[in-house]
Amino acid sequence: MSDKLLCEVDSEGVATVILNRPEIHNAFDDQLIHELATTFDTLAQNPAVRVLVLASNGKSFSAGADLNWMKRMATYSEEENRRDAAALAAMLYKLDTFPAPTIARVQGAAFGGAVGLVSCCDMAVASERASFCLSEVKIGLLPATISPYVINAIGTRHARRYFVTAERFSAERAEQMGLVSEVCAEADLDLHVQKLVNAIADNGPKAVAMAKQLAMSMSNRVINDELQGQTSALIAAVRVSPEGQEGLSAFLEKRAPSWMNGSEG
Repeated sequence: MSDKLLCEVDSEGVATVILNRPEIHNAFDDQLIHELATTFDTLAQNPAVRVLVLASNGKSFSAGADLNWMKRMATYSEEENRRDAAALAAMLYKLDTFPAPTIARVQGAAFGGAVGLVSCCDMAVASERASFCLSEVKIGLLPATISPYVINAIGTRHARRYFVTAERFSAERAEQMGLVSEVCAEADLDLHVQKLVNAIADNGPKAVAMAKQLAMSMSNRVINDELQGQTSALIAAVRVSPEGQEGLSAFLEKRAPSWMNGSEG
């Protein structure tokens, strides 16, 4: 890994992945995309990781695509561009489907593909001075690769506006649309991220991972006999699992569950 990307996992299982190109507003290129994909893969295989925080150094969260990378892309054939875009698509998918909860820490501007990164995270905390822009059409391009994730985050109606206007919008507007979970003063950004981390840490580790998958897999499903059977079977299996038994016992015995003492039940 180069110094473009930093990663650390603390003793509480919080993995922090940091874009580290502040001199160019954390713009990303094919190398950084590769490093992000590799990092997400590595962290996903680490059972100690309970939360992933995606952050960046400097004034901006990310300006989107690096100018030099865009210059190279302009000379690529359509097939070369397809392979290049596929690498970005694969990285976004790894973040979107990361097994543990993910939190974007957005301290400044997030433009273009950076909106895709934020959209792939389960939660996003933004400072009051953060701003967002789906800027691709300004240069005759499209937010194609990030579009599924952005639409999932803000909805089709908002996408039909911001995809075509390329307007810059505020953190407050991003919160109204669902792109951002909460907005706070920049000085309080780490505090608000930590509150979310603490809330997740209080819960059963296996249940948290399964609950994330549940939310994703139940989206837009038809409620019928088959679905009712699937959900009933799922909760039955969880109730008799070691973690489920420990959680129920702790609740009934009015004590903290074992995972709050640093070990899983």
